[in-house]
Amino acid sequence: MIIRDVTLGDVDQISAFLKELTALGKRTRPDDTAFVRDYYVQGPDNICCTVADDDGEVLGFQSLLNAKVGNQWGVARGGGIIGTHIRPSAARRGVGRALFETTHSAARAAGLPSIDATISATNPEGLGYYEAMGFQTYRTPEGAVCKRFDVRG
Repeated sequence: MIIRDVTLGDVDQISAFLKELTALGKRTRPDDTAFVRDYYVQGPDNICCTVADDDGEVLGFQSLLNAKVGNQWGVARGGGIIGTHIRPSAARRGVGRALFETTHSAARAAGLPSIDATISATNPEGLGYYEAMGFQTYRTPEGAVCKRFDVRG
């Protein structure tokens, strides 16, 4: 498995496994190729988006966005917003941990003070993952848990 920057060539694979996550009830956001391209690959607020590639198969990806004023997640301006998505067949194989090493380095290089994750309150795998990476719960809006990671800490 290698960790590399996302490319437009990854869009179809990413969309396909996001659809799997949607079907399993683990995702509620769009999962079509246009959304993947416009939000994750070419998004205007992207700091980085990396994929875990196993001989051409994308096992998962992680995006890091710069929080702008009025973002949909309610994250303070200047922080980072993280999203982690792992192909169901690649769960529990260290993909998320490997992706976070790269994302954490990118956050430090960008001078971010913190990274925020908003996870569905009904997603125990996601909650456990972010807890294992060192994120701490700081607010709980209805149906979600918001966790923050101190980049400088």
